[in-house]
This record gives sequence, structure tokens and C-alpha cells, in this order.
Amino acid sequence: MMRSLQVALGARSYPIHLGRDLDPALLADALAGRPAVALVDAQVAAVQGPRLDALLGGRPRLTVPSGEGTKTLAQLERLARELIALGLGRDGALVAVGGGVCGDLGGFLAASYLRGIPFVQVPTTVLAQVDASVGGKVAVNLPGAKNSLGAFHQPLAVLADLGFLDTLPRRERAAGLAELAKMAATLDADLLAALEQAGESLLDPRSPALPDALLRGCALKAAVVAEDEREAGRRAILNFGHTLAHALEGATLAGTPVAAGEAPLLHGEAVAIGMLFALRLGAALGVTAAEGAEPRLARLLARWSLPLRPAAGADAQALVRLMGSDKKRRGGALRFVLLEDWGRSRHGVEVAPESVERALVDFLLAAPDTEMR
Repeated sequence: MMRSLQVALGARSYPIHLGRDLDPALLADALAGRPAVALVDAQVAAVQGPRLDALLGGRPRLTVPSGEGTKTLAQLERLARELIALGLGRDGALVAVGGGVCGDLGGFLAASYLRGIPFVQVPTTVLAQVDASVGGKVAVNLPGAKNSLGAFHQPLAVLADLGFLDTLPRRERAAGLAELAKMAATLDADLLAALEQAGESLLDPRSPALPDALLRGCALKAAVVAEDEREAGRRAILNFGHTLAHALEGATLAGTPVAAGEAPLLHGEAVAIGMLFALRLGAALGVTAAEGAEPRLARLLARWSLPLRPAAGADAQALVRLMGSDKKRRGGALRFVLLEDWGRSRHGVEVAPESVERALVDFLLAAPDTEMR
């Protein structure tokens, strides 16, 4: 059964359609006769051929490598030149088929190509279906600086086909659920309880609980985006866990991981760690009043086998320096989203780097606490 909702942005409103084996006519309806070129994640192209053929038909396709390292200016230039060679004009559109990386890159390409053309999001990961494809934030990275070149460019539609999740590795499904937990923790305590009840079953792409959970997450984000499209205020709540997460990812992008031998983290994995640190920091500052907040969230994340700490030997000073390059900073202070209570958060909390480092040292040294309170 297909479920749908609307992102209400006036003349730029658009639908989110979520379900298994979506009708390809939804893409044709969104494009409304525009010629289109599809940007397809290479891994998706390798394992989802029949589904892609049904969706895209004979439209031209360009493949992009999987992974965060793809969000570069070099890839942006390559793709723009290929669009020029294909003769795509301002009357055309892009279709981004992939996870958050493909959606970010494809969306930023659409925002900048010929001063902007429309695009459609076809998210193929849990993270992209519940978060990255909704809201119009698109970007590429510079070395050590995640999402440092970007734009707000809303799609024509979001087509989230659950069938793409069948071939998604379990680790990537879990990473996407971290973003769903983020929205539940900050915006909807009832959804958090529902995620705890569903637990590991949400890792199964055919779980009866998954479509409703994903749609509830999309609805939460859509409501926030409708209220604050350009992140001038409340939308910043969606950055819960992201200050430390972007530092962890930035270290890898710069070729200097925070701990020797550290494997690159998926975005959702970094967010999982970042959320737990934000709860630790919020408790230390007296902002987080929810008793046992950190262990409660840690228990849920652990059920999905998500990391609860960076690799052993992570350097607190190096991470604080990387947080200082975060685009959310103001002056010398670092800015955090901190939980006040479940479903209620405070954004733009400014914290001195010295206080952040003290809390981070404590966080890194302490074993993850998942005990029931």
C-alpha cells in the first residue's frame, strides 16, 4: 500500500510517496513532460536493474560512485559536462536515484546547472527515505569540511520505494534508523516509544512496522521544513547529534581519522555517536532534564548494532578543533542542539570549546551506559 504526504511550501509544495513497488507513472507525473537524465548510484545500478528499468524506462542514466567521497567538486564538474554533452537544457530535469550522497550531489547539480533546473528524489536507503531526501538541503564537500558548498533546492517529488531496501546492507539500514531515532528523540516521544517496541524488526525491509515508522519520520521533518525552510530557527533541531558527527566525518574526509586504524563511519553511525554525546553534554550543562536519557537512547541504538563511541584512541582536542569549523558555530563558541526532554529540544545552545572538550574527554573515557534506570 502506498502512503503519501505533502511538504507544504506554497507554490513549491511537493508530495512524498512511500511504498513498495511504486507505480512508475508517479515519476512521469512529477516530471510533467520534461526531458530528464537520471543520476544513479553505481551500487544501486548493479543490484536493482529491473526496478530501475521499470522506473526510468529509456531515460539517459549517469552513474555515480557510492560513498561520501563522491560529493566533490570534481564529480560535480564531470556530471555537469556530461549533461551538456547530452544536450539537457533548462526545460529538463534530473532524477537522483540513490542514498543521501547521490541525492545531495544530484540536488546540488540541479541547483547549479544552467542556474537551476528541477529534480526528483528517488531515495534508495533508509536514511535518504526518512531524512536526506526531504527538505531541499543539497551540498558537496571540501576536504575536511562536510557540506561546505550547498544550496536549498526543493525537489518536484520524493518517490521512496521500499523495494530498494531489499538489497541494502544491514549496516546501512541501521545507520538510517539512527536518523529516525533523532527525529523521535527531538520531536515525538510517542514515536520513540514505538521504535523501542519495534526494535530489531525495523532492520527487516519487509517489516510491517517499517512503512509507518518511516512515514511518521517524514511527516515530522516535513512539518519542520514547512515552518522553517531555510533553517533560520526551528529547523536547526534536526541537527541534533550532528556537531560531533560532522567532526568525525570531517576527519575522515581530510584523510586524518581521529583514531589510528579507524574505519570510515557511515553518516548515521556518526550521528548515533553524536546524539549520545549531546545527551552527555546536555546533562552536564543542566539542559537535559530527562532522567537516564543517554542510556535509554544507547539501548535503542545498540539493538541496531550502531556504534556508541568513536574508535578507541579518539583525540578529543582534534575533534573539538574540527567542531570549530562547523558551519553552525558562532564566534568562538560551538553550537549544539540539546535535548530538554523527550520530544522537546533547544537549538543554538552556545558552549565554550573548553567545556565541550571536558565533556568529550569524559564521554570518550566512559564505557557506554545502556543500563535500565
